[in-house]
Amino acid sequence: MALIVQKFGGTSVGSVDRIKNVAARALATQAAGNDVVVIVSAMSGETNRLLALAKQVDDAPPPEAERELDVIAATGEQVSVGLVSLAIQKQGGKAQSFLGSQV
Repeated sequence: MALIVQKFGGTSVGSVDRIKNVAARALATQAAGNDVVVIVSAMSGETNRLLALAKQVDDAPPPEAERELDVIAATGEQVSVGLVSLAIQKQGGKAQSFLGSQV
């Protein structure tokens, strides 16, 4: 048995159908006898959308606002990881989502 880390970028989780595919791939890897960790990016275009919202609030944020921009951008990954976890559970697997700070 091996620990397999699977990383999926924004295009791979860009729609519900693609998220379901990611879940199926993770479950297939597990069914082959491996432990699996799945890492996902925000859905395609989501980070740009979120940062555009921030720019509408402050079009020239000072350097000390970088933390806030990081918090805003991270919500895209939070959505993706929750959706992938739900998809794995729906397909009969066990999954629990974690945010970076929880790992």
